[in-house]
Amino acid sequence: MISSMTGYGSASRQVSLGAGVVADLQVECRAVNSRFLDLGFRLPDECRGAEPALRELVTQSLSRGKVEFRAAWRINSAAAGAAKANPHSLGAINQDRLDALYTLQEKAQDAFPKAQELSIAEVLRWPGVVSELRGEEEGWIAATIEAGKAALAMLMESRQAEGKALVEVLTNITGKMREIVKTIEPKLPQYVSQYQEKLTERLSEALAAQEQAKAGTELMERIRQEVVLYAVRIDIAEEFARLKTHLQAVDTALVGKGPVGKRLDFLMQELNREANTLSSKSVSEECTQAALELKLFIEQMREQVQNLE
Repeated sequence: MISSMTGYGSASRQVSLGAGVVADLQVECRAVNSRFLDLGFRLPDECRGAEPALRELVTQSLSRGKVEFRAAWRINSAAAGAAKANPHSLGAINQDRLDALYTLQEKAQDAFPKAQELSIAEVLRWPGVVSELRGEEEGWIAATIEAGKAALAMLMESRQAEGKALVEVLTNITGKMREIVKTIEPKLPQYVSQYQEKLTERLSEALAAQEQAKAGTELMERIRQEVVLYAVRIDIAEEFARLKTHLQAVDTALVGKGPVGKRLDFLMQELNREANTLSSKSVSEECTQAALELKLFIEQMREQVQNLE
């Protein structure tokens, strides 16, 4: 299915830290627009080993977008009750580090008598004082990969859902553009006839001027210029044909599968080129207005196409 490049997914897994303590690991996967596939990872140290596997999963599943994985963990709430009954389950005090910290504090207070003593919270946060349970590296990696894979699947589902909605929007716009072409194209002979009348009037004025000035050379040059201008300005049938061809190519791409964003972006450029040509060659106010409406619809499609993978 055609997918958007924006999406979000999240999943959680549990990791055993030992001593009956469990950590809740949450992995999030976000994606936004990008010309290429751009991967980013914000993982805690415990989960770093899973990055290569997550990178491979994304490259096999997605082709474009800025994709970022984020992970965070905390002690399971059920462990709080276990910690009250068995405080050692959350970590052990390193007595040597604690004694060394106490000695340092005494020396500091001797030098600065007015200095305050360390609080319990500050002591427990001091590096090396508490040996926290971390669990096995293999457990962290396996849990991170599982949660990342689930989060990526959710992200892909959201991208496909948004892609489906974008396809409906684009199909609706191409339908409106076809209606404009259908309305204007049959009137081309009428526009040509009207322009011929205007050209005839200009040539009649030139003939009258020739009779007065007797300047045949000037008359022929004037006629040549008017005919050339006429041929260039009213020949827009080819532009309409190419416009319809490009619209058909857009619809074909929208009912296809896989990444189509770059192809549609190219087609938007081609459509815009034809609309500009129609506007510059317009021989009637109605045709000019139609060209402007086409350009407006093309711009609306271009904005939506930027979101497609």
